[in-house]
Amino acid sequence: MPQESSQRPHRVAVIVDEGTNPFEVGVATELFGLPRPELGLPGPLYTVTLCAPTPVVRMNNGFFTLTEVPGLAAVDGADTLVVPGRPDNVVPRGDDVLDAIRRTHARGARVMSLCTGAFALAEAGILDGRRATTHWMWAEAFQKLHPRVRLEPDVLFVDEGDILTAAGSAAALDLALYVVRRDHGTEIANAVSRRLVFAAHRDGGQRQFVERPVPDVPDESLAPLLAWAGERLGEPLTVTGLAARAAVSPATLHRRFRAQLGTTPLAWLNGERVALACLLIERGEERLDVVAARSGLGTAANLRARVRRETGLSPSAYRRRFGPAGGEPVRT
Repeated sequence: MPQESSQRPHRVAVIVDEGTNPFEVGVATELFGLPRPELGLPGPLYTVTLCAPTPVVRMNNGFFTLTEVPGLAAVDGADTLVVPGRPDNVVPRGDDVLDAIRRTHARGARVMSLCTGAFALAEAGILDGRRATTHWMWAEAFQKLHPRVRLEPDVLFVDEGDILTAAGSAAALDLALYVVRRDHGTEIANAVSRRLVFAAHRDGGQRQFVERPVPDVPDESLAPLLAWAGERLGEPLTVTGLAARAAVSPATLHRRFRAQLGTTPLAWLNGERVALACLLIERGEERLDVVAARSGLGTAANLRARVRRETGLSPSAYRRRFGPAGGEPVRT
Protein backbone atom coordinates (compact mmCIF):
# COMPACT_ATOMS: atom_id res chain seq x y z
CA MET A 1 0.00 0.00 0.00
CA PRO A 2 1.12 3.58 -0.49
CA GLN A 3 2.83 4.99 2.55
CA GLU A 4 0.99 7.78 4.36
CA SER A 5 3.15 10.87 4.68
CA SER A 6 4.02 12.47 8.02
CA GLN A 7 2.06 15.58 7.02
CA ARG A 8 -1.28 16.46 8.56
CA PRO A 9 -4.43 14.89 7.09
CA HIS A 10 -6.14 16.63 4.22
CA ARG A 11 -8.78 18.94 5.68
CA VAL A 12 -12.30 18.81 4.21
CA ALA A 13 -15.08 21.30 4.96
CA VAL A 14 -18.69 20.51 4.02
CA ILE A 15 -21.22 23.33 3.75
CA VAL A 16 -24.66 22.43 5.08
CA ASP A 17 -27.36 24.94 4.28
CA GLU A 18 -31.10 25.12 4.90
CA GLY A 19 -32.69 22.22 2.98
CA THR A 20 -29.44 20.42 2.14
CA ASN A 21 -29.88 16.81 0.98
CA PRO A 22 -28.76 14.38 3.72
CA PHE A 23 -27.44 11.77 1.29
CA GLU A 24 -24.69 13.94 -0.15
CA VAL A 25 -23.65 15.06 3.33
CA GLY A 26 -23.50 11.39 4.25
CA VAL A 27 -21.31 10.64 1.23
CA ALA A 28 -18.82 13.34 2.23
CA THR A 29 -18.65 12.22 5.87
CA GLU A 30 -18.49 8.51 4.96
CA LEU A 31 -15.74 8.89 2.36
CA PHE A 32 -13.67 11.58 4.05
CA GLY A 33 -14.64 11.52 7.71
CA LEU A 34 -14.56 7.93 8.94
CA PRO A 35 -11.39 6.35 10.34
CA ARG A 36 -9.85 3.57 8.25
CA PRO A 37 -8.02 1.31 10.74
CA GLU A 38 -8.07 -1.53 8.21
CA LEU A 39 -5.55 0.40 6.10
CA GLY A 40 -2.90 0.13 8.80
CA LEU A 41 -1.85 3.76 8.40
CA PRO A 42 -0.50 5.88 11.28
CA GLY A 43 -3.25 8.49 10.92
CA PRO A 44 -6.43 9.42 9.06
CA LEU A 45 -6.48 10.25 5.38
CA TYR A 46 -8.80 13.22 5.90
CA THR A 47 -10.51 15.24 8.58
CA VAL A 48 -14.02 16.61 8.05
CA THR A 49 -15.77 19.67 9.44
CA LEU A 50 -19.38 20.54 8.78
CA CYS A 51 -20.05 24.27 8.58
CA ALA A 52 -23.10 26.43 8.00
CA PRO A 53 -24.31 30.03 7.93
CA THR A 54 -26.31 29.35 11.11
CA PRO A 55 -25.64 26.99 14.05
CA VAL A 56 -28.98 25.21 13.55
CA VAL A 57 -29.70 23.74 10.11
CA ARG A 58 -32.90 21.98 9.07
CA MET A 59 -32.11 19.35 6.44
CA ASN A 60 -34.19 18.62 3.34
CA ASN A 61 -37.82 17.75 4.03
CA GLY A 62 -37.31 18.16 7.76
CA PHE A 63 -35.85 14.68 8.16
CA PHE A 64 -33.60 15.95 10.94
CA THR A 65 -31.96 19.12 12.22
CA LEU A 66 -28.28 19.71 12.88
CA THR A 67 -27.36 21.81 15.88
CA GLU A 68 -24.17 23.50 17.07
CA VAL A 69 -22.79 23.53 13.53
CA PRO A 70 -19.57 25.59 13.19
CA GLY A 71 -19.77 28.80 11.20
CA LEU A 72 -18.58 29.35 7.63
CA ALA A 73 -15.19 30.59 8.86
CA ALA A 74 -14.31 26.85 8.95
CA VAL A 75 -13.89 26.90 5.16
CA ASP A 76 -10.82 29.12 5.50
CA GLY A 77 -8.69 26.27 6.80
CA ALA A 78 -9.93 23.62 4.38
CA ASP A 79 -7.92 22.00 1.61
CA THR A 80 -11.15 20.83 -0.04
CA LEU A 81 -14.61 22.38 0.17
CA VAL A 82 -17.62 20.13 -0.52
CA VAL A 83 -20.95 21.70 -1.48
CA PRO A 84 -23.87 19.21 -1.40
CA GLY A 85 -27.13 19.75 -3.28
CA ARG A 86 -30.58 20.80 -2.19
CA PRO A 87 -33.94 20.56 -4.02
CA ASP A 88 -34.76 24.29 -4.24
CA ASN A 89 -32.04 25.04 -6.75
CA VAL A 90 -33.68 28.04 -8.36
CA VAL A 91 -33.69 29.82 -4.98
CA PRO A 92 -30.38 31.68 -4.68
CA ARG A 93 -27.98 30.79 -1.91
CA GLY A 94 -27.23 33.34 0.75
CA ASP A 95 -24.41 35.81 0.14
CA ASP A 96 -22.47 34.37 3.08
CA VAL A 97 -22.44 30.91 1.48
CA LEU A 98 -21.47 32.28 -1.93
CA ASP A 99 -18.70 34.39 -0.40
CA ALA A 100 -17.35 31.31 1.40
CA ILE A 101 -17.21 29.42 -1.91
CA ARG A 102 -15.54 32.33 -3.71
CA ARG A 103 -12.81 32.91 -1.14
CA THR A 104 -12.08 29.19 -0.84
CA HIS A 105 -11.58 28.96 -4.60
CA ALA A 106 -9.62 32.23 -4.74
CA ARG A 107 -6.97 30.95 -2.33
CA GLY A 108 -6.43 27.81 -4.42
CA ALA A 109 -8.25 25.16 -2.41
CA ARG A 110 -10.17 22.39 -4.19
CA VAL A 111 -13.94 22.84 -4.51
CA MET A 112 -16.35 19.93 -5.10
CA SER A 113 -20.10 19.98 -5.68
CA LEU A 114 -22.31 16.94 -5.23
CA CYS A 115 -25.51 16.56 -7.26
CA THR A 116 -27.20 19.97 -7.55
CA GLY A 117 -24.51 21.66 -5.48
CA ALA A 118 -23.22 22.81 -8.87
CA PHE A 119 -25.92 25.50 -8.77
CA ALA A 120 -24.18 27.11 -5.79
CA LEU A 121 -20.79 26.99 -7.52
CA ALA A 122 -22.31 28.61 -10.60
CA GLU A 123 -24.04 31.27 -8.49
CA ALA A 124 -20.68 32.06 -6.92
CA GLY A 125 -19.29 32.63 -10.43
CA ILE A 126 -16.46 30.11 -10.24
CA LEU A 127 -17.82 27.91 -13.05
CA ASP A 128 -18.04 30.56 -15.78
CA GLY A 129 -16.37 29.27 -18.95
CA ARG A 130 -15.64 25.90 -17.37
CA ARG A 131 -17.06 22.40 -17.72
CA ALA A 132 -19.44 21.07 -15.08
CA THR A 133 -22.28 18.62 -14.57
CA THR A 134 -25.33 18.26 -12.36
CA HIS A 135 -28.30 15.95 -11.99
CA TRP A 136 -29.94 15.34 -15.38
CA MET A 137 -33.38 16.37 -14.06
CA TRP A 138 -32.05 19.87 -13.38
CA ALA A 139 -29.88 20.24 -16.50
CA GLU A 140 -32.32 22.41 -18.43
CA ALA A 141 -32.93 24.74 -15.49
CA PHE A 142 -29.18 24.97 -14.87
CA GLN A 143 -28.44 25.93 -18.46
CA LYS A 144 -31.10 28.66 -18.41
CA LEU A 145 -29.81 30.13 -15.16
CA HIS A 146 -26.10 29.76 -15.92
CA PRO A 147 -25.51 29.91 -19.70
CA ARG A 148 -21.82 30.76 -19.30
CA VAL A 149 -21.10 27.35 -17.77
CA ARG A 150 -20.18 24.54 -20.21
CA LEU A 151 -22.63 22.01 -18.83
CA GLU A 152 -22.12 18.33 -19.63
CA PRO A 153 -25.53 16.95 -18.64
CA ASP A 154 -24.96 13.27 -19.44
CA VAL A 155 -21.85 12.31 -17.45
CA LEU A 156 -21.25 11.10 -13.90
CA PHE A 157 -18.74 13.74 -12.90
CA VAL A 158 -16.38 16.35 -14.32
CA ASP A 159 -12.82 17.04 -13.14
CA GLU A 160 -11.65 20.57 -13.93
CA GLY A 161 -8.62 20.32 -11.68
CA ASP A 162 -9.42 22.69 -8.83
CA ILE A 163 -13.20 22.32 -9.33
CA LEU A 164 -15.02 18.98 -9.51
CA THR A 165 -18.74 18.45 -10.02
CA ALA A 166 -20.81 15.28 -9.64
CA ALA A 167 -24.20 14.45 -11.13
CA GLY A 168 -26.88 12.57 -9.13
CA SER A 169 -26.50 11.30 -5.61
CA ALA A 170 -24.91 7.96 -6.55
CA ALA A 171 -22.43 9.83 -8.75
CA ALA A 172 -21.35 11.65 -5.60
CA LEU A 173 -19.93 8.33 -4.42
CA ASP A 174 -18.15 7.89 -7.75
CA LEU A 175 -16.58 11.34 -7.52
CA ALA A 176 -15.58 10.93 -3.87
CA LEU A 177 -13.87 7.60 -4.59
CA TYR A 178 -12.20 9.18 -7.62
CA VAL A 179 -10.81 11.90 -5.35
CA VAL A 180 -9.54 9.30 -2.86
CA ARG A 181 -7.81 7.51 -5.73
CA ARG A 182 -6.26 10.76 -6.96
CA ASP A 183 -5.10 11.70 -3.46
CA HIS A 184 -3.93 8.31 -2.16
CA GLY A 185 -3.66 5.85 -5.05
CA THR A 186 -5.55 2.88 -6.44
CA GLU A 187 -4.92 0.41 -3.63
CA ILE A 188 -6.28 2.65 -0.89
CA ALA A 189 -9.27 3.63 -3.06
CA ASN A 190 -9.96 -0.07 -3.66
CA ALA A 191 -9.83 -0.73 0.08
CA VAL A 192 -12.28 2.10 0.75
CA SER A 193 -14.61 0.85 -1.99
CA ARG A 194 -14.56 -2.65 -0.47
CA ARG A 195 -15.50 -1.12 2.88
CA LEU A 196 -18.44 0.55 1.11
CA VAL A 197 -19.29 -2.57 -0.94
CA PHE A 198 -19.30 -0.23 -3.94
CA ALA A 199 -17.70 -0.33 -7.39
CA ALA A 200 -14.12 0.91 -7.09
CA HIS A 201 -14.10 2.92 -10.28
CA ARG A 202 -16.59 4.22 -12.81
CA ASP A 203 -15.20 6.65 -15.31
CA GLY A 204 -16.60 10.16 -15.05
CA GLY A 205 -17.57 10.13 -18.72
CA GLN A 206 -20.08 7.33 -18.29
CA ARG A 207 -23.74 8.19 -18.71
CA GLN A 208 -25.81 9.29 -15.71
CA PHE A 209 -28.84 7.23 -16.64
CA VAL A 210 -28.09 3.52 -16.97
CA GLU A 211 -30.93 1.35 -18.18
CA ARG A 212 -31.32 -1.81 -16.11
CA PRO A 213 -34.17 -3.84 -17.60
CA VAL A 214 -35.50 -6.91 -15.85
CA PRO A 215 -33.39 -9.69 -17.37
CA ASP A 216 -34.98 -12.25 -19.62
CA VAL A 217 -34.02 -15.89 -19.55
CA PRO A 218 -31.23 -16.71 -20.22
CA ASP A 219 -29.61 -14.29 -17.75
CA GLU A 220 -27.98 -11.38 -19.60
CA SER A 221 -25.96 -10.10 -16.64
CA LEU A 222 -22.41 -9.10 -17.51
CA ALA A 223 -21.09 -10.07 -14.06
CA PRO A 224 -19.68 -13.50 -15.04
CA LEU A 225 -17.98 -12.05 -18.11
CA LEU A 226 -16.49 -9.13 -16.16
CA ALA A 227 -15.15 -11.47 -13.50
CA TRP A 228 -13.64 -13.75 -16.15
CA ALA A 229 -12.01 -10.88 -18.04
CA GLY A 230 -10.78 -9.22 -14.83
CA GLU A 231 -8.63 -12.28 -14.10
CA ARG A 232 -7.10 -12.19 -17.61
CA LEU A 233 -6.28 -8.53 -18.21
CA GLY A 234 -2.73 -9.38 -19.25
CA GLU A 235 -3.97 -11.61 -22.05
CA PRO A 236 -4.79 -10.31 -25.55
CA LEU A 237 -8.48 -9.72 -24.87
CA THR A 238 -10.58 -8.13 -27.60
CA VAL A 239 -14.19 -7.03 -27.88
CA THR A 240 -14.73 -9.83 -30.40
CA GLY A 241 -13.23 -12.32 -27.96
CA LEU A 242 -15.38 -11.06 -25.11
CA ALA A 243 -18.46 -11.35 -27.29
CA ALA A 244 -17.53 -14.93 -28.18
CA ARG A 245 -17.05 -15.75 -24.50
CA ALA A 246 -20.54 -14.38 -23.79
CA ALA A 247 -21.92 -16.27 -26.81
CA VAL A 248 -23.32 -13.09 -28.38
CA SER A 249 -22.41 -10.87 -31.31
CA PRO A 250 -20.12 -7.85 -30.75
CA ALA A 251 -23.09 -5.56 -31.43
CA THR A 252 -25.18 -7.30 -28.76
CA LEU A 253 -22.30 -7.13 -26.28
CA HIS A 254 -21.94 -3.42 -26.98
CA ARG A 255 -25.66 -2.87 -26.30
CA ARG A 256 -25.46 -4.81 -23.02
CA PHE A 257 -22.45 -2.82 -21.83
CA ARG A 258 -24.25 0.41 -22.65
CA ALA A 259 -27.43 -0.71 -20.89
CA GLN A 260 -25.81 -2.24 -17.79
CA LEU A 261 -22.63 -0.19 -17.31
CA GLY A 262 -23.19 2.95 -19.35
CA THR A 263 -19.93 2.47 -21.23
CA THR A 264 -18.44 0.43 -24.08
CA PRO A 265 -16.60 -2.90 -23.77
CA LEU A 266 -13.34 -1.34 -24.94
CA ALA A 267 -13.58 1.60 -22.54
CA TRP A 268 -14.30 -0.78 -19.66
CA LEU A 269 -11.37 -3.00 -20.61
CA ASN A 270 -8.96 -0.06 -20.88
CA GLY A 271 -10.11 1.32 -17.54
CA GLU A 272 -9.56 -2.00 -15.79
CA ARG A 273 -6.10 -2.32 -17.33
CA VAL A 274 -5.06 1.16 -16.23
CA ALA A 275 -6.29 0.43 -12.70
CA LEU A 276 -4.21 -2.77 -12.64
CA ALA A 277 -1.16 -0.92 -13.98
CA CYS A 278 -1.44 1.68 -11.23
CA LEU A 279 -1.74 -1.06 -8.62
CA LEU A 280 1.41 -2.77 -9.92
CA ILE A 281 3.32 0.52 -9.77
CA GLU A 282 2.08 1.15 -6.23
CA ARG A 283 3.30 -2.28 -5.18
CA GLY A 284 6.83 -1.57 -6.39
CA GLU A 285 7.16 -2.85 -9.96
CA GLU A 286 9.70 -0.51 -11.56
CA ARG A 287 9.87 -1.79 -15.14
CA LEU A 288 7.32 -0.16 -17.40
CA ASP A 289 7.51 -2.94 -19.96
CA VAL A 290 6.59 -5.47 -17.26
CA VAL A 291 3.72 -3.31 -15.99
CA ALA A 292 2.45 -2.82 -19.55
CA ALA A 293 2.60 -6.55 -20.27
CA ARG A 294 0.97 -7.69 -17.02
CA SER A 295 -1.83 -5.14 -17.28
CA GLY A 296 -2.51 -5.82 -20.95
CA LEU A 297 -1.60 -2.31 -22.11
CA GLY A 298 1.02 -3.73 -24.43
CA THR A 299 3.78 -1.15 -24.70
CA ALA A 300 5.46 1.27 -22.34
CA ALA A 301 4.39 4.15 -24.61
CA ASN A 302 0.72 3.13 -24.38
CA LEU A 303 1.08 2.69 -20.63
CA ARG A 304 2.52 6.18 -20.22
CA ALA A 305 -0.23 7.76 -22.30
CA ARG A 306 -3.11 6.00 -20.55
CA VAL A 307 -1.79 6.43 -17.00
CA ARG A 308 -1.24 10.14 -17.63
CA ARG A 309 -4.71 10.50 -19.16
CA GLU A 310 -6.36 8.70 -16.21
CA THR A 311 -4.35 10.08 -13.29
CA GLY A 312 -2.78 13.29 -14.60
CA LEU A 313 0.65 11.87 -13.69
CA SER A 314 3.41 10.10 -15.56
CA PRO A 315 4.18 6.56 -14.32
CA SER A 316 7.34 7.87 -12.63
CA ALA A 317 5.46 10.67 -10.91
CA TYR A 318 2.70 8.24 -9.94
CA ARG A 319 5.20 5.91 -8.29
CA ARG A 320 6.95 8.75 -6.45
CA ARG A 321 3.58 9.78 -5.05
CA PHE A 322 1.95 6.41 -4.34
CA GLY A 323 4.68 3.77 -4.53
CA PRO A 324 6.68 2.18 -1.71
CA ALA A 325 8.45 4.77 0.44
CA GLY A 326 12.02 5.39 -0.62
CA GLY A 327 11.68 3.53 -3.90
CA GLU A 328 13.63 4.33 -7.03
CA PRO A 329 11.98 5.99 -10.03
CA VAL A 330 10.22 3.75 -12.50
CA ARG A 331 12.64 2.39 -15.06
CA THR A 332 11.78 2.27 -18.72
